[in-house]
Amino acid sequence: MKSQMFLALAVLLLTVGLVTVGLPPVHAGEQPAGSGYKVLEPIRHGSLTVFPVVAPKSYATGDFLTLDEGLRSGGVVVTEYGNVRGLLRRQITPTVLHDRAEVNRLVLINNSKHPLLLLAGEIVTGGKQDRVIGKDRIVPAESDPVDLSVFCVEPGRWVATSNQFGASGTTYASGSGGGIGAGSAGGIATSAGTLMAQPSVRAKAMGDKDQNQVWAEVRKQQQAMVTAEASTAAPRASTAEIQSTSSYARVMENKDVKQKVDEIAAPIEHNYESLIKQLRDRKALGVVVAVNGLIIWADVFASTELLEKYWPKLVRSYASEAVVTRAKGGEASLAQAEAFLGDMEGRRETIESEPGIYRHTEINGDGFKAFALTSLLPQTGFDVHVAKMAE
Repeated sequence: MKSQMFLALAVLLLTVGLVTVGLPPVHAGEQPAGSGYKVLEPIRHGSLTVFPVVAPKSYATGDFLTLDEGLRSGGVVVTEYGNVRGLLRRQITPTVLHDRAEVNRLVLINNSKHPLLLLAGEIVTGGKQDRVIGKDRIVPAESDPVDLSVFCVEPGRWVATSNQFGASGTTYASGSGGGIGAGSAGGIATSAGTLMAQPSVRAKAMGDKDQNQVWAEVRKQQQAMVTAEASTAAPRASTAEIQSTSSYARVMENKDVKQKVDEIAAPIEHNYESLIKQLRDRKALGVVVAVNGLIIWADVFASTELLEKYWPKLVRSYASEAVVTRAKGGEASLAQAEAFLGDMEGRRETIESEPGIYRHTEINGDGFKAFALTSLLPQTGFDVHVAKMAE
């Protein structure tokens, strides 16, 4: 009877799409079966180190649309919650309402003919406040309006600057990855893109899921940037500009902050882009990241093409962390990176699923959290993105 009750409860939880599963602990040195990831020798510049990750297999991801591509083309619309009346696509032009915005909710409409991939940490600017996406997810093609769970990264504003959200003022080279919305071949063309929050801010949104902790981390990183700028020869104008805004995006777009970030990011970005070309046949899919000798993060994708699309803003998010991190831990080793990526199991899993579209798995382990976004769309069934953070 007890077993029947447990089975019935499990079926109920699966039906609503949220399951928490207790797992046996993974012992040191054990490699999760079937991961197949291999970590290569690192690329280092200053305090930032990235270890390329390759895999024996990659997957066809050419049909996925990124948020940057969707916003650029106009196929994806993001607006304040309450601005769209009705949830049916029959209503081609959404009715616009006002004054029903909520801090932690936005509405996204994917009018494109491609499934949209959203990554936790991507920042949309505009509306009443800039927001950061709280978790990875897939939005199907030509979808009804989707209620997004987000966190504010601009605590000092609640006045609309626009009805819709868009990309930041940051520009990235495009075309290297090909695919939907890519620029001219060779990576020469540039276009505006969304910012990716640095790992410490991403961690608060993805792991803690707490608005107050996100705000606290944004303020902490803003002050850290002020401190970093104050150490330069001519800090006054830039420091005052950073202190005058509560917007995380504006701080990261400050020309002196961008220069500091690019000093670290650009050499690694270019070196890894060159390495990706060399490793295309070996299926370069991601990176393990260390700052000042401490392993902090990993991002791994289902294909080299997806990695190439996200790489310019990912490397700048890692470099932003390096700019403000003072603690030093020596030099991260290949063995440490391998051990970090190899241990992807823990004691508890939380699974959220949208049947036929995606499954999102959060794994809590000793000293880490890992997140896997699995596509359940037809002819997929693979992990589109895996992220892991050290705690």
